[in-house]
Amino acid sequence: MSLSIRNQLPGTVTAVTWGEAMATVRVRLTGGQDLTAAITREAAQDLRLAPGTPVLALMKSTEVSLATAPIEGLSIRNQFPGRITGLTAGEAMASVRVTVEGGELTAAITRDAAEELALMPGTPVVALIKATEVSLTTA
Repeated sequence: MSLSIRNQLPGTVTAVTWGEAMATVRVRLTGGQDLTAAITREAAQDLRLAPGTPVLALMKSTEVSLATAPIEGLSIRNQFPGRITGLTAGEAMASVRVTVEGGELTAAITRDAAEELALMPGTPVVALIKATEVSLTTA
């Protein structure tokens, strides 16, 4: 199956916390970072998620935000330091490629934001992804 989702990172489930309607799933990515996904309980059960389950974490590029420095006191669970390796700007939007430990992420942000942050290849950034914006799939 082919997907239009740009960001696909492999990893292994390390923990599942079951809630009434939702589950939080901790994933150790192949690059060594930990990622948290908040998915429905039903989806976690359908995927038979448990520690040791190999998964692919999927995040749309429109759900990846960028900061030019680490941010503390923020509820966004997934914060990946990296460096910009490519930037393509159009009239309204920019596509920014960020190399992180063990992989690459693409963020779709406004051109204005890219200009205001002075983003360019080589710029260190932190990619921010809310746990509710992470989808999981199994092989």
